[in-house]
Amino acid sequence: MPRVVSVYFPYLATDRIRRHGEEAVSVDQPLVVVSRSGSKRWISAADTAARKLGLKVGMAASKAQAMIGNLHMVDADPVADAAAVERLALWALRQYSPVVAVDGTDGIVMDTEGADHLQGGEELLISGVVNGLRGKGLTARAAVADTWGAAHALARLTTNETTVVPRGDVTKAVIGLPIHCLRLAADTIQALRILGIDTVGELSALPRAPLTLRFGPEVGRRLDQLFGRLAEPIEPLRTPDLVEVARNFQEPIGASDTIAKYVRRLVAQLTAKLEERGLGVRRSDLIIHRVDNTRQCLRAGLAKPVRDPARLTKLLCDRIEKIDPGFGIERMVLVAVMAEPLEIKQVANALVEEAVVDVTPLVDILGNRGQRLYRITPVASDVPERSLRRIGPTAVETGAEWAARWPRPSRLLAYPEEIETMAVLPDQPPVVVTWRGKRRRIVRADGPERIFGEWWLRPREMQAVRDYFVVEDEHGDRLWVFRAGDGVDAGTGSHKWFLHGIFG
Repeated sequence: MPRVVSVYFPYLATDRIRRHGEEAVSVDQPLVVVSRSGSKRWISAADTAARKLGLKVGMAASKAQAMIGNLHMVDADPVADAAAVERLALWALRQYSPVVAVDGTDGIVMDTEGADHLQGGEELLISGVVNGLRGKGLTARAAVADTWGAAHALARLTTNETTVVPRGDVTKAVIGLPIHCLRLAADTIQALRILGIDTVGELSALPRAPLTLRFGPEVGRRLDQLFGRLAEPIEPLRTPDLVEVARNFQEPIGASDTIAKYVRRLVAQLTAKLEERGLGVRRSDLIIHRVDNTRQCLRAGLAKPVRDPARLTKLLCDRIEKIDPGFGIERMVLVAVMAEPLEIKQVANALVEEAVVDVTPLVDILGNRGQRLYRITPVASDVPERSLRRIGPTAVETGAEWAARWPRPSRLLAYPEEIETMAVLPDQPPVVVTWRGKRRRIVRADGPERIFGEWWLRPREMQAVRDYFVVEDEHGDRLWVFRAGDGVDAGTGSHKWFLHGIFG
């Protein structure tokens, strides 16, 4: 059963204006978007600050202006809002799922079946989506469910940023929701409410024939889609710049060898199109259309732009066992969702210089198996935990170099761990260290190395210092410990001892 993610943008218009609007809006100034029809003007969108002051969508613009003196009002621009939603859908297509579509005027929908493991599971996937959008200045709520209708409703009708409905629990999650979550026409919703029907549970308990006779088949269809009794396929977003090839089958296929054969053919066609445009693929999606009107997707990511058919074929064929053909596959589509210009490089001459071994094929294989790969690069900072950061496994060199003035441990703890010590203040190293319940007698020590706080980053570090020592216990273990403070002035630190790294 597919899993569907619906992402809802409750303040799309106002967030877009704050980020890209031509008019400057201060952070604390309430903002509303005004729509008009003839001489009538009303609020069609309001940000959080405006809502807290009592403004609501649908309120007359003149009344809102009279209530709040410093209210900033901007005319609605539905075209710009629609373009913003499409850009967000393309962003999600490249980052999260092979199947992404625009969901109304205020959201996007994704089929994440087979793609969530690359993000660490559904919880991490949708929290990553929401946090990533927050970093772009956009407010979002996301929900995961078995059906598009359920995910759509829960993303819009709950106040939680993220909602995950366990498999098979759609009925329990939506039975108490109001009927306007069914995506029915406004006049149909109004007519149902006149009959005293307010929730999905009340509507689903009614006989289907009278409902169809009075309101047509749409009510029953939406109910069936909500509960998963009727499929609601997501038509993936496609733009002219996406390179795509497809193969239809007169007779459905299902054998793994046959699937692999046609994958190779599709890859050859895709790389030929990429060559015409001078591009290499960074992320490709293989979309499998089964005869039962369901889809499966395989995503292959690459560290660098690639146009080698053998390499791309291997990444896709290595995961063929994950494809369940069901009653047969009737269509296969291969899309280059992320393509970049492919730079041509001179092959090294073995008579002049030694060729550099390219490890990116191995990086691609491990990355597509769900492994998170990275390198550590130095950062210009004396504070140890700030002196390094993670970069991609194939990222270019930053140009920074490791400081070699004093020895550094081979293993740096993520966070310094407090230890118990016996030491003579202010400048003597500890003679006894107790770490994680184990008492160690120190036989050798070197130091101190004084490291000052970075006052230009945090004012409270103006006086802060650390005194680091390299100590060795009676068993030969070498530890990197420090005292917070100079050992005299309490304003420089707590004078507690911490272990920050291990040598060897």
